[in-house]
Amino acid sequence: MSIRVLNPNAEVLNKSAALHMNINAAKGLQDVLKTNLGPTGTIKMLVGGAGDIKLTKDGNTLLKEMQIQNPTAIMIARTAVAQDDTSGDGTTTTVLFIGELMKQSERYIDEGMHPRVLVDGFEIAKRAVLQFLEKFKTPVVIGNEPDKEILKMVARTTLRTKLYESLADQLTDIVANAVICIRKPEEPIDLFMVEIMHMRHKFDVDTQLIEGLVLDHGSRHPDMKRRAENCHILTCNVSLEYEKSEINAGFFYSSAEQREAMVAAERRSVDERVQKIIDLKNKVCAGNDNNFVIINQKGIDPPSLDLLARAGIIALRRAKRRNMERLVLACGGEAVNSVDDLTEDSLGWAGLVYEHVLGEDKYTFVENVKHPHSCTILIKGPNDHTIAQIKDAVRDGLRAVKNTIEDESVVLGAGAFEVAARQYLVNDVKKTVQGRAQLGVQAFADALLIVPKTLAENSGLDTQDVIISLTGEHDNGNVVGLNQHTGEAIDPQMEGIFDNYSVKRQIINSGPVIASQLLLVDEAIRAGRNMRKPT
Repeated sequence: MSIRVLNPNAEVLNKSAALHMNINAAKGLQDVLKTNLGPTGTIKMLVGGAGDIKLTKDGNTLLKEMQIQNPTAIMIARTAVAQDDTSGDGTTTTVLFIGELMKQSERYIDEGMHPRVLVDGFEIAKRAVLQFLEKFKTPVVIGNEPDKEILKMVARTTLRTKLYESLADQLTDIVANAVICIRKPEEPIDLFMVEIMHMRHKFDVDTQLIEGLVLDHGSRHPDMKRRAENCHILTCNVSLEYEKSEINAGFFYSSAEQREAMVAAERRSVDERVQKIIDLKNKVCAGNDNNFVIINQKGIDPPSLDLLARAGIIALRRAKRRNMERLVLACGGEAVNSVDDLTEDSLGWAGLVYEHVLGEDKYTFVENVKHPHSCTILIKGPNDHTIAQIKDAVRDGLRAVKNTIEDESVVLGAGAFEVAARQYLVNDVKKTVQGRAQLGVQAFADALLIVPKTLAENSGLDTQDVIISLTGEHDNGNVVGLNQHTGEAIDPQMEGIFDNYSVKRQIINSGPVIASQLLLVDEAIRAGRNMRKPT
């Protein structure tokens, strides 16, 4: 009431109203994303203001693209998006878990319980579950040669929740091989070294991994070869075009010879650079049928292109900087910034370089390289939303494989961890907690079951039957998950269903923090100044 005295225009929601607003917002966002979870989840269709359509199951994409008005829902959505930025997956689960924590708390609060007691219980349960996760995880020996089968299982589990089964299984190999290709021992994995290119061409099942590079432009001269084998690759960042002087200078000439001499002098520095490259080509390609390819980050003007074409050199200009880094990792050699000290050591190698024309777009493929540490995933699809969907899925799949290698452990999926953690909280932890905080632990334990419940619901199964059979198996000492086709208990290890350890840890860490903050809100006041900085 005191705020009314200070500002009569303030909108105030008092104790129970503010709390119920937060709980309803969390439940509302949960209901929107609930149907997306798991391999049998449904797809959302987002329509933009201009009528553009996006089809997606990816929680991260949905939360970023949806216009959310409610401040509480925005806060939860930001937590889930942060979850994706940190570990690459688990957005939908985060939203469901926060929503379920609020829903379970509502039962106790309506019976007159103070939110602070519940929050204390959440904190105890969170610490206990994180300790349980350390014991529950399955270690993976990575070493110099990671176990490809485990990486494929983790990637398959992630991809099947985003795409239909046969396409997900095909992409599994692509994603696992891509990460193994770019991985260097004792160095962090840089996923930017996997180039993701797309072509609106053929079908989604034609997506492929190219151990090499695909550039999204072609050569600029009609006489250059469109296909070359056994190529020396020169990666350079040298300007091969005539540049005007920076000062305005005037030249006076009295005869045509003087003008010709002046034009020749202007071109001389560029022509000398081109000649040095041609000399190197003649040196390395003499007496064999090898070819020579230049990929330059800066420009090459038409006279220089003509000289290179006459010498039988394929030249590509204005390559992207990130592709220059990838080229050196894929083909070997080194990127040169000057043509003064060119040697054979600075050249890379590719078995095949060819150009592919698609409509008005040209693509240059650099393939059959020797020891690639960079590769390209070439996504194909008949239309833009198929390509966008595959792109999101591939990104998540790459992150899942990277997380597995970095965590050196995985967690059993199909809802097995959630049911096991719930039984641990109810059977072991709850008995050690004194007083009313037990109810907070109980609420946390019940909230964990939202994952197997939703998986069952999205598969058209009876949730009560599923939960009873799963908890019964766990009480008998069997760690089981849910078979989405039959509704029976399965061993996730035998089926190869694994989740990322870091994703689970992040969900358990971030979910209760946001839920606790929202439960402790007892007044919502819309009277603040505009918190955005003045533009």
